Amino acid sequence: MSSDESNGVIEMKEGIANAGFEDGQDGDAGADIYEEVVEPGAAHPQPYAGMPKEVLLLYSGQARYRLPREILFWLTVLSTLALVVVTATVIALSPRCLSWWQASPVYQVYPRSFQDSDNDGIGDLKGIQSRLDHFEYLNVKAVWISPFFKSPMKDFGYDVEDFREIDPIFGTMEDFENLLAAMHDQGLKLIMDFIPNHTSDQHEWFKLSRNRTEPYTDYFIWHDCQNTSLGTVPPNNWVSVFGNSAWQYDAERQQCYLHQFLKEQPELNFRHPDVRREITDVIRFWLEKGVDGLRIDAAKHILEAKHLRDEPQVNPEQPPENVTAYWQLHHDYTTTQLGTHEIIQEWRAVMDEYSREPGRYRFLMTDSYDGGEIEKSMMYYGTPLVKEADFPFNFYLVELLDAMSGNGAFSLVNTWLSNMPKGRWPNWVIGNHDMTRLSSRAGKAYVNVLNMLLLTLPGTPSTYYGEEIGMENVNVTESEIQDPLGKFNVSMNRDPGRSPMQWSSDDNASFSKNKTWLPVHPDYKTVNVETQKNASWSTLRQYRALSLLRTAEPPLHRGWMCLVWSDNNTFAFLRELDGFPAAFLVVLNFGAAATVDLSSALPGVPPQLRLRMSTHHPGSGQLVSLGQVRTETGEGLVLEYAAGHPVHSHPAFQDQCYVSEKACYLSTMGILHSNC
Repeated sequence: MSSDESNGVIEMKEGIANAGFEDGQDGDAGADIYEEVVEPGAAHPQPYAGMPKEVLLLYSGQARYRLPREILFWLTVLSTLALVVVTATVIALSPRCLSWWQASPVYQVYPRSFQDSDNDGIGDLKGIQSRLDHFEYLNVKAVWISPFFKSPMKDFGYDVEDFREIDPIFGTMEDFENLLAAMHDQGLKLIMDFIPNHTSDQHEWFKLSRNRTEPYTDYFIWHDCQNTSLGTVPPNNWVSVFGNSAWQYDAERQQCYLHQFLKEQPELNFRHPDVRREITDVIRFWLEKGVDGLRIDAAKHILEAKHLRDEPQVNPEQPPENVTAYWQLHHDYTTTQLGTHEIIQEWRAVMDEYSREPGRYRFLMTDSYDGGEIEKSMMYYGTPLVKEADFPFNFYLVELLDAMSGNGAFSLVNTWLSNMPKGRWPNWVIGNHDMTRLSSRAGKAYVNVLNMLLLTLPGTPSTYYGEEIGMENVNVTESEIQDPLGKFNVSMNRDPGRSPMQWSSDDNASFSKNKTWLPVHPDYKTVNVETQKNASWSTLRQYRALSLLRTAEPPLHRGWMCLVWSDNNTFAFLRELDGFPAAFLVVLNFGAAATVDLSSALPGVPPQLRLRMSTHHPGSGQLVSLGQVRTETGEGLVLEYAAGHPVHSHPAFQDQCYVSEKACYLSTMGILHSNC
């Protein structure tokens, strides 16, 4: 193309020919391409950037280009299929992940005594929120809070006036919602104490029931009784847990109502369908709020026999009029009645409705101390087909505190594990708000070894506030008693184990700035959280180290447990996981200093073990001979060794080893599987 500047005419000239260019003519993309692009006998055009599709197709069909492409395609297909198969296999063989209530200790907060935020001397919900970092320090993820419902406080919250309101002593519903949100933000779960068995006599339901307002007339257990100037003649000989008759005459209704606890705590009638509906609605109310779990208080008392017969006396020769104490009767008609488990199964079904959201499992535990009839406790686990509680509270270890010995620990642990239904999850409790603190009951020398026992046994340990620093019972004079039960019977006073939490050596142990509802223990200057955080191997730092160890080592939180030794002084057990390279021998001293030879008792365990932790000194890594394991009074050892042939598979240990859910470790991939 050129331009003639003189006349402005543009003249078209012939361009350069390109043999690889096709001028939009119709043609075959097959064999004719070659003929159109290249003259017969001419050489193939060389590939070049921007080549048209005809040249590209000319080369892509050649074997040297086609075969690698097909090989890569089929390799991709096969790799994808293999990945799908491997993923499906891993999922199918993987054991169920531990839920939050299995992976962490449960820490009990008694709200009156944990932290006071408004300086009225009584702990509250805002106070708990201000101390959430303490749970993080302890590596605790589950917090159980004792009752904070609106209440006249005749039994410090276990007498509920309104199930849907917060008592002003503890704060407001907004305070509760803020606490729950803050806990969830920090990865913590909140378990509420729930008291369905009875209400306060100030509850609206009871007020309407006593004047026979429908539909509340039969919401409680009412029965005709004789009331004279000489006193009330009750319908039968049933005795309250707190002593004396379980029946109280009501002048307004002119009948007696049943109370298995204080007379201010009338029993709900769970044979009335409206009562069951009302309590289920209350459960839904708190689950809607976002509560993560419930502890069902006094579960075994929910139903009573309809026939109201006298309960048999423990001593048949005792004059009936002298039977005034709870332990003087066999409680065949007031505990664990037919239908009790059906009610709890209904509540479990409600909890499951709210557990469908991933990561929001709603936990249920029952308080149902069986007084030595362990088969009754085990029933609260449910059946293989019908779920009930995730676990019933296990109070058996409490008995160890009154008679410390290795044989005693062995027996109590074995009692629970050998009776527990297959595949269920154990739990362990040593103290709570109704008991003497373990430091005062067992002695200071045994606090650390008892915490080690709790945190190395299989299952979920429960820790009462203050036990992580070794708090002791406080001395409460008769004039200082706050506990309603203690006012009724000084010998049953529970105040000593409920003293304010000891946070620091400042005034009132930093629980409150002005006053405290119970005296602070005089040892708070040295026994407190702040001081023990800075001490080299304090009770607090040991508790934290054990909690972290339990989380870090799979054999400790989900492996086998084998009972291997006990004598008057020493209790020893193994924790191991099939395929995992390390296993642990836990040796605990509950008596006098002792040396034990475990070499013959543990076939296949190496003769030298490495000290992972001792309650008596912070050192670790030292070698300990299996033939000479030395423990001082109250000392606990966690010893680690290279796992070989699993001890639980040895014939001699077939009846001494327990696991809730089998799992094996695949070291090549670093994963767990269930194909054991």
